Amino acid sequence: MTTIGIPKSLFYWKRTYFWETFFENLGFKVLFSPKTNKDIIELGMRTADPETCFANKVFWGHLMWLDGKCDLIFVPRLKANKEELEYCPKFFALPDLAKILVKTPILTETFDERRERFRETLSKLGKRLKKEGFEIERAMEKALQKEKELKEAEKKEFLKQLETEKKKIVLISHPYNLYDEYVNLGLAKKLEKLGNEVLFIDRVPISSNLSNFTPIIKFHWEFGQEILLQIKELMDKKISGAIEVSSFQCGCDAVLKEFVEQEFKTRKIPFLYILIDEHTSDAGLQTRIEAFIDTLK
Repeated sequence: MTTIGIPKSLFYWKRTYFWETFFENLGFKVLFSPKTNKDIIELGMRTADPETCFANKVFWGHLMWLDGKCDLIFVPRLKANKEELEYCPKFFALPDLAKILVKTPILTETFDERRERFRETLSKLGKRLKKEGFEIERAMEKALQKEKELKEAEKKEFLKQLETEKKKIVLISHPYNLYDEYVNLGLAKKLEKLGNEVLFIDRVPISSNLSNFTPIIKFHWEFGQEILLQIKELMDKKISGAIEVSSFQCGCDAVLKEFVEQEFKTRKIPFLYILIDEHTSDAGLQTRIEAFIDTLK
């Protein structure tokens, strides 16, 4: 059975469980790289250009780990979503660079919904794997259903969190920073141990009445628009504080941070900005978090 490797970094966290469900229902075995660890980080550091952002370095570590352990490594080229907003530029060249760095063949397709729908590109990917139309359609529906169930479960969990009496801290970042506990040094767990309810920004449902909302600035990056919309959704909730997490040398976040901070500070909600890289200290992070929590009402 053909094994498809998936680096558990960057694009994986954009659609958790989607890709593995799709490939498994096409009849392939899926091999993930392990959770991020010291060895993965060191692999990435040796492979990546020193000027690239920390999130990219983590990705290259996951990619290098998979090399030689599977038949194909899946690295999609993500360009634009259904709202025609672009993904971060770091996603554009991933397949090309991956082909240079590893010997294992790279399985890829360009997902650009300015040119064709996601389903159409997914169908092309299935045909690239020599699967029939009905097989691709079935796998597609299974993956989309899995994704829908996950989103619904996350929405229910979010609504339950809002009902608690604990202080609510919203974590703002890309999902590959929010959910990789090695990368963020277990930030969510640290906050929970201090007695807080942690809300992940990407789980905030956007109401239909916000669909025409015009943010303070119009980003062409999909995550920028989504985050500002989700922050607006939170403003009628009782939020005690906000923490934004960014990878060192992330150009997009350097711009977005100013507008995110402004949204909270105009409402007198305490805001903390945390920059993470391979040198971030666990003790130093703990100290900053404790000091921040002390400022909350």
